[in-house]
Amino acid sequence: MRPAGSPQELERRRKRALQLLKEGYGVLEVAQMVGCDRRSIARWQKAKREGGLRAVRAKPAPGRPSKLGPDERAELESILLQGAQACGFNTDLWTCPRIAEVVQQHFAVRYHVDHIPKLLHQLGWSVQTPTRRAIERDEGEIRRWIKKEWPRIKKTPGSGTR
Repeated sequence: MRPAGSPQELERRRKRALQLLKEGYGVLEVAQMVGCDRRSIARWQKAKREGGLRAVRAKPAPGRPSKLGPDERAELESILLQGAQACGFNTDLWTCPRIAEVVQQHFAVRYHVDHIPKLLHQLGWSVQTPTRRAIERDEGEIRRWIKKEWPRIKKTPGSGTR
């Protein structure tokens, strides 16, 4: 699995590791210092030995590029922070279909509903399912019932009731 970070950050980490090795640190020490596995250090050493510094240069991130650039993602986040009602929805609950619709309207980019969670994770958000609760729910009455009624009717071990 590809480690977190931009290609440039990963290149800096590889070059720092190679520099620390050159300064005389051991492979395990360097691995701890740069936060990677010792086998990665050995792989980078071998790549440098066989191909020079260009062998440890940044490579483009694999996969298809995102349809929304960094500026557009930042704008999307500010739209989401305003709430769903600010975008014309009846409730303030964001759903994947709603977010896909907002992206389509504001950026003229189509995302499949199943891809929206990945987009949210790129923004540092998470997908959560709200807990369904009745509108008529009375929290005070629930607390009172749990405190007074529940102990009275609850079965206790050894009470003889089964």
